[in-house]
Amino acid sequence: ECPLCLLPQPPEAFPSLASCSHRSCWACLEQYLCLAVSESRVPVSCPHCPAVLQPSDVHRLLPEPALRDKYEEFLLRRLLVADPGTRWCPAPDCSPSQTRVLITLSCVGLGVSREGCGTEFCYHCRQPWHPDGPCAPAPSLATPTTQLAQPEELAHGETLVQAEAEDIKVCPRCSAFIMKINDGSCNRMNCTVCGCLFCWLCLQEISDVHFLSPSGCTFWGKRPWSRTRRILWQLGMVLGAPMVISLAAGVAVPVITIGIPIYMGRKVLAGGPASRRSSLSGCQQCLSVTSSVLLSLFVSPIITALTVGVGVPLVLTYVYGTVVLSLCR
Repeated sequence: ECPLCLLPQPPEAFPSLASCSHRSCWACLEQYLCLAVSESRVPVSCPHCPAVLQPSDVHRLLPEPALRDKYEEFLLRRLLVADPGTRWCPAPDCSPSQTRVLITLSCVGLGVSREGCGTEFCYHCRQPWHPDGPCAPAPSLATPTTQLAQPEELAHGETLVQAEAEDIKVCPRCSAFIMKINDGSCNRMNCTVCGCLFCWLCLQEISDVHFLSPSGCTFWGKRPWSRTRRILWQLGMVLGAPMVISLAAGVAVPVITIGIPIYMGRKVLAGGPASRRSSLSGCQQCLSVTSSVLLSLFVSPIITALTVGVGVPLVLTYVYGTVVLSLCR
């Protein structure tokens, strides 16, 4: 049975993959690859795990030659973007897949052009070729019309430029432009070009625990915390941790110890089909509820001890380890 379409298939309908041992039927893999390549999600991962499919398998499974050419172009484009020695031709009609790859970086200025395009640009600043002068700084986003406008229009233009700058940022690994609606949604970004996982607020490559660290970056939010707010929060955690942990443990111990037996008793009393409950006598029902409650009374202290014994040291290690080190920096 195919795990994707849930239809029974003969064994020859399940092609083998070089990247992993997962199996899916040929039709499902074709549809999955067509959709992934059409959406430029290249390299393509296995539909069941993060393993990247080998190009030989992709070529074998893709039905149309046009999709295979797209797949090769996207692979080449991703390789070129991840290479720091690559420069994209700024001409609007120049295909990125034909971009010239340059390795020499020792020249003060280097004017390059692709055969068949003719556009000459500086290798370093990516501006039009300027053989008689140094590289000019990047042009400002404000146009001359904006600079000569009235103060109200100028303020409005600066606001628009700032909003655009907040919505479009570059990947910290491959410098690809990434756009995000700055509405306070998830700040955990994954670059589709190089696969870099980074924080939208601080633009640093991160791990899954980045937003749990006292860095000032929040999982949801439009801006990181200010330095003053971050320091006050860290001081509050360091000073208030003993009281908060004691209060949490004092509440958790009786709740877990007493709550588990009550929950199990109610579960046993209300559980099971109505016909089964009606077939049991009152004495049997009372015996089953009593046995479950007694067993829960025996197990609940163990669960409470494990919860407090593991949770409290972890919280203390985080507060007086990670938070203190961050505060000292």
